[in-house]
Amino acid sequence: MKTQSYKNHIRFYPPHHFVYYPVVMAFISISIYFAFTTEDTLLWSFISAIFVVLFCLAFMLRQHYALTLQNRLVRLELRYRYLATTGQRFEEIEDKFDDSQLFALRFAPDEELAALADIALKDNLTGDTIKKAIVNWKGDYERV
Repeated sequence: MKTQSYKNHIRFYPPHHFVYYPVVMAFISISIYFAFTTEDTLLWSFISAIFVVLFCLAFMLRQHYALTLQNRLVRLELRYRYLATTGQRFEEIEDKFDDSQLFALRFAPDEELAALADIALKDNLTGDTIKKAIVNWKGDYERV
């Protein structure tokens, strides 16, 4: 498996991103074409609308369930790692971070986590800035 870093940490699911979406987009395009070029404009407009709804629903549902669970697990992991490395509870400072900051901290190795969390709080670093500040990137190879 390729070593993960800031530049390659975005992940795609090929069957979904490169098969399902292109097929649905093709069906949307074809149905819109027929809506404008045939006498059954109302029927093809309705079919086009159905494909648009299917496209949006698939995207929203796939992401929503997986990301909700993943966000919960990231928070739990950060709490555990922070307690294990500092002996202090992360919950005491967790509410001071926004989601992007918390989710960026998951890529910090144990040796950098506490110091980077302190700097992020003190300087109010963005999630992207936190990711760029990580020296030894800890890959998250099992995320959604």
